[in-house]
Amino acid sequence: MRTLLVAAVIATTPLPALNPQALQAAISDLDHPSATSAQLRVSGTAGAWYGTAGTADLTRPIRPDDRFRIGSVTKVFVATTALQLAAERRIDLNQTVQHYLPGVLPPSLEPVTVEQLLTHTSGIPFEVGMPDLSTPAKVLEHRYDRWGPGERARHIPDTKAKFTPGTQQEYRGINYVLAAMIIEQVTGHEYGREVERRILRPLHLTRTYVPGRHETAIRGAHVHGYLDVPGQGLVDVSDIDTSRSYGEGDMVSTTEDLGRFTEALFGGRLVPQRLLDKMFTLPDVSMVDGRPAAYAVGLQTFTLNGVTVWGKTGEQYGYNAGLFSTRDQQRRIAYSFTPTARDDAQQQMTLRIANAVTSAA
Repeated sequence: MRTLLVAAVIATTPLPALNPQALQAAISDLDHPSATSAQLRVSGTAGAWYGTAGTADLTRPIRPDDRFRIGSVTKVFVATTALQLAAERRIDLNQTVQHYLPGVLPPSLEPVTVEQLLTHTSGIPFEVGMPDLSTPAKVLEHRYDRWGPGERARHIPDTKAKFTPGTQQEYRGINYVLAAMIIEQVTGHEYGREVERRILRPLHLTRTYVPGRHETAIRGAHVHGYLDVPGQGLVDVSDIDTSRSYGEGDMVSTTEDLGRFTEALFGGRLVPQRLLDKMFTLPDVSMVDGRPAAYAVGLQTFTLNGVTVWGKTGEQYGYNAGLFSTRDQQRRIAYSFTPTARDDAQQQMTLRIANAVTSAA
């Protein structure tokens, strides 16, 4: 793998004051995209704010402790756990996937390191023969399909890598499916048990959990997600089997828990500094489309209105979520909304939120 760029410097410039009207406006437009609810929590040394829009189940208001599916924000928990195991010398980030999971990757693939999984620089080709989930009706057809932990890996074709590992970056969920499998291989426990033992219990994140392999419903009070299905209208898809997203998009949480997790992680309470720096260090490669790399170990980054934040977005059917923070924790952001279509229109909400939390009042 090529030399990494210098880790991000912690900012010291004071951020602008929060604008409550702009924050509320960012989440209140539930027509662009079409959504049934939204909530946003801002915390940090530069101010705090919490607001909601819409309803949790088409009838009642959202409560702050309502759970929701966090999709790919799961990857931050998996990366944190993997780095803890690296600190304990139970995982070698420079060791190969083939070493930890012999026979799981097709023999045609070049050696891929654990760190290349975590930075999406593995070059692993797209899986083939997966169920078609391109329409809401197809999602409903397959909503209770159950996937074993290694089943997604069996859909990786026995072909050459898309690029030599470590030379380009392409965001892929399969990377974190494999990372979760490595966690299980070296600990002898389900990855969810390790996340609970190492992160959730110590931080008292009582509203966050990794679903068991046979769970489909969200535990306790939660925000419901819906899909707009032609001929049927809004269909509640809160109850769905997320085992296909095992290790890369299956967790459940709240905005408060996500904020507390971010505070502990960025504050160095979960990962030693030498390894925490990897979460804020971009690989010195380009994305496959030519853009600069945007993903470090577990976290992605963007700069808007002169403010750089690090974190992760996530999607599940009926849900969109995210956690972000400036490196110095002046501003932490946790949000969730429930779009009724899984398409690019979701970016309208995320961009409004991003603008509202980084703009001057």
